[in-house]
Amino acid sequence: MFNRHPSTAASIEAPPAARLRRAALVCLSALALTATLAGCVQPWQQYQQGADESTIVARLGAPRESYDLPNGGKRLMWPTQPMGETTTAADIDASGKIVTVRQVLQPNEFYRAEIGKWTKSDVLVNFGRPVETSYFPLMKREVWTYRYLEDNVWYMMYSFYFDDQGIVRLTQKTPDPLHDPDRRSLF
Repeated sequence: MFNRHPSTAASIEAPPAARLRRAALVCLSALALTATLAGCVQPWQQYQQGADESTIVARLGAPRESYDLPNGGKRLMWPTQPMGETTTAADIDASGKIVTVRQVLQPNEFYRAEIGKWTKSDVLVNFGRPVETSYFPLMKREVWTYRYLEDNVWYMMYSFYFDDQGIVRLTQKTPDPLHDPDRRSLF
């Protein structure tokens, strides 16, 4: 019986046709990965500042929410709530040009909210309509909650607590029970 030493087997060079097939396979795999990743580009990453408002409306459809901004422009929103975790927001200037397009349901956006200063109107313009609202009579607080994905890993809920004058007094983030296997049977 012929026993080949492992180092000898590894040093045998493949025929040119096999190397060519292997190279072609590597190239095709790289192209497939590139195409897959290109499909992962999010809606808020596909628009250039200064482009006409019609470019985003043509691609995403009519916005589900629209709010006037203090500078004469407007904010258009495409939420995926109640079950989704994103809201694409496009700020449009007074001349109808795109200023910014971004996903607003994320921690760095939520953390901009100023306790004691922001109102219900500020929260609405910045994040759109909440996925749910509730009122806690003992605290005398109305709560607006938004579903979001933190670090593209954790399904979370972000809540704003308003006093009777409609001022943000507290914010809170908690795990989303919709995605908690231990709590799913409760709903």
